[in-house]
Amino acid sequence: MSGNTDPLTPRAKLAVTAGKAAAAVSRAAGRGSGSVIGGKVALRLDPDLLGRLAQHLDVILVSATNGKTTTTRLIAEALRAAGPVVSNALGANMPAGITSALAGGSDAKYGVIEVDEKYLAGVARDTTPKAIALLNLSRDQLDRAAETRMLAEKWREGLAGTKAVVIANADDPLIVWAASSSPNVVWVAAGQEWKDDAWSCPACGGVMQRPGDDWYCGECGFRRPPPSWALHGDHVLDPHGSAWPIHLQLPGRANKANAATSAAVAATFGVPPQVALERMYQVQAVAGRYDVVSFLGRDLRLLLAKNPAGWLETFSLIDPPPTPVILAVNARGADGTDTSWLWDVDYTRLRGHPIFVLGDRKLDLAVRLEVAGLDFRVCETPDEAVQMAPPGRIEAIANYTSFQDLRRRVGN
Repeated sequence: MSGNTDPLTPRAKLAVTAGKAAAAVSRAAGRGSGSVIGGKVALRLDPDLLGRLAQHLDVILVSATNGKTTTTRLIAEALRAAGPVVSNALGANMPAGITSALAGGSDAKYGVIEVDEKYLAGVARDTTPKAIALLNLSRDQLDRAAETRMLAEKWREGLAGTKAVVIANADDPLIVWAASSSPNVVWVAAGQEWKDDAWSCPACGGVMQRPGDDWYCGECGFRRPPPSWALHGDHVLDPHGSAWPIHLQLPGRANKANAATSAAVAATFGVPPQVALERMYQVQAVAGRYDVVSFLGRDLRLLLAKNPAGWLETFSLIDPPPTPVILAVNARGADGTDTSWLWDVDYTRLRGHPIFVLGDRKLDLAVRLEVAGLDFRVCETPDEAVQMAPPGRIEAIANYTSFQDLRRRVGN
């Protein structure tokens, strides 16, 4: 559908104007981008605004525990080959932030929207998406988020009968179970490094069998569906068996998996894999993630890891020992206040790295590292950690609010 028609009522236009004004005030006061408060004000004036803003767009929703911000960015870059895109590129992924993002896209053809897992079904109901990308589900924010099986069930119920094309990870049993209620699913073999949340069958509770890359439940027969698309080393295999090279500036296997899913989404809208993957190369960093910054005369690479699955993937892409590593953990509202997840992370993978520990919960992390038998130093500030670190680029791995703290301190 073209973006030339104006679907907004006078009330909706007033809501958009008020939301933009509130966001501008927030930015002027130094309180961030203002997207959340702007969206809240707009939705208060017109509760149906999100649906109205999405009417003229081909909407693509992206949800997962890990990788949704990056995948949203990659899909947006790919689809720009076919028309203008509006996206919540900074990761404000609840209804208020999504509403703010769409309010700035009156001329767009596509809306590529990252959605918090807990809000996926509601946002899908409001925006009538043409495609939904489902990447993975694992434990996260344990003090407030639903257990993964319960979250998968909410997705399964909320997406039942959807008219959207669902592009889903065939290697995650929770994702397969959630997506299987949808009539039109494109399966992608994107891989699953973290398996500790998918050892029991989501359909019947039986023990999942995992021979090689395959999986199935020996009790009820629930099993991995045959994929149409697959990540194969440094290539994406399309449904015709053609292999397309992945050239990314973003590091790690997980981002190749994100690119494979993004290529499958782009193909749904007629963008060929070669074109989609070439456009993805332009992405160098995503909301500060993977940026290399200079601080106190040293290079720091900024890496975000919010939960056990994310930390596992991040450990696989850092430079080898003796590269120094800063680990920073907070437990504020946006992080989840429960830090018990630290005990699920295999920190022995950092053996040989000089380790420096920061953040509000640095002592919780210190106990975990001590039990793992690692050498580390607890620091009060990034400045102290950088000054104590031996030569070489420093890998800085932080969870959500500690990542934002670190970015502010190093001027990124």
